[in-house]
Amino acid sequence: MFRQFMHAKLHRCTVTRADLDYIGSISVDTDLLEAVGILPYEKVLVVDVDNGARFETYAIEAPAGSGTIGINGGAARLVQTGDLVLIIAFAYVGQGETVKPKTAIIGRDNRIEAIIEDDVTIPGSPGSFIEGIRQN
Repeated sequence: MFRQFMHAKLHRCTVTRADLDYIGSISVDTDLLEAVGILPYEKVLVVDVDNGARFETYAIEAPAGSGTIGINGGAARLVQTGDLVLIIAFAYVGQGETVKPKTAIIGRDNRIEAIIEDDVTIPGSPGSFIEGIRQN
């Protein structure tokens, strides 16, 4: 069985523009994408911290070092310039596989303040909590 796990998160980015007339997607500073391993055209979940709106789209590259977080197309109706957003990517992971989620804590001007990396043991894989319960 495959389960979906977070593999990358940009935490509390500030939206720099909302463009209703753009074809779609979310434009993200390439440096931010690379820092957590989100690829261009990868599906992401965007969560607006200020109003609770949530939507899925795909990430596209904005110029490196620009600090750009641009909400494009119809989603621009859900988010305002200046809102804080979370940008989250997920991966399908099978039993026995590992995932190492990476979260970038974003500060002023959409610059990385810290990166947090975790190790996740997939439920049912050797050494996991569930497997330990089954053995007892």
